[in-house]
Amino acid sequence: SFSKYRDASRKFMAILADFSPFIEPVGLDEAYLDATGFESIYGSIHQMALAIKQRIKDEPGLCASVGVAGCKVVAKVASELSKPDGLLEVAAGEESLFLAPLPIAKLPGIGKKTERILKGLGIDTIGNLSVTPLSTLKSHFGASGELLHRLASGIDDRKVEPPGAAKSISRETTYGKDTKDRSLLKATLRYLSERVGADLRQRSKQARCITLKLRYADFTTITRSHTLKQTSDTDQTIFDTGEKLLKEALLAEKQQVRLIGIGVSNLIEPGRQLDMLDPSTQ
Repeated sequence: SFSKYRDASRKFMAILADFSPFIEPVGLDEAYLDATGFESIYGSIHQMALAIKQRIKDEPGLCASVGVAGCKVVAKVASELSKPDGLLEVAAGEESLFLAPLPIAKLPGIGKKTERILKGLGIDTIGNLSVTPLSTLKSHFGASGELLHRLASGIDDRKVEPPGAAKSISRETTYGKDTKDRSLLKATLRYLSERVGADLRQRSKQARCITLKLRYADFTTITRSHTLKQTSDTDQTIFDTGEKLLKEALLAEKQQVRLIGIGVSNLIEPGRQLDMLDPSTQ
């Protein structure tokens, strides 16, 4: 039953907390764990991963697949490939070699639609994707093309973020060259809004306040905020609000933009039922 599944999930998270305080749950039966500095207690990261697996087997009596890597995207892929009860470690410096032969669908964040477009471009492995010119990816996916390119190369600088660690969530990006290109600013804003929305939903939070941040060519930084009538966690609401704030800001200031960011605050936990998750799909 679901209550048993939720109890098992609590035990699973409690076991992980014994190994490191830096845990980021993803759903009920999956989590990222930052082992930095704690692995030496066990002799090696490999031994630590084995100890985690053994505890999960002994206490809740469950099998666990573990992926060990220096960044989240590679650890996630390694974990998926080691299901249902394996352990796969990807050594530092070998991330792109490990990812290269895998089909593009194995890269987290690539859904059916993106997969179709990539295959239409003749890109069917993660390795193909990592050597595709950035300009090609940006022309098809906008600002998200850059993220796809980085992830396919095994580059992922997202930190493990324990839940409740932040009272606000924001994402920003600095352009290599100052710009006033509205379509580029909007595309970047959409990409950043999607990232913020995904973070919100991952933490089961909704936001009341949305803030746009701009830094201009002369390094002047401004923020503009809007309070929503109703809390939200959708990418579209974040983007639509950010776009209105962007239009107002661009009317008020004619300078080129160096940095754009979008953030949410006044976070609340909505009174929602927990989603029923099928453990086998996680």
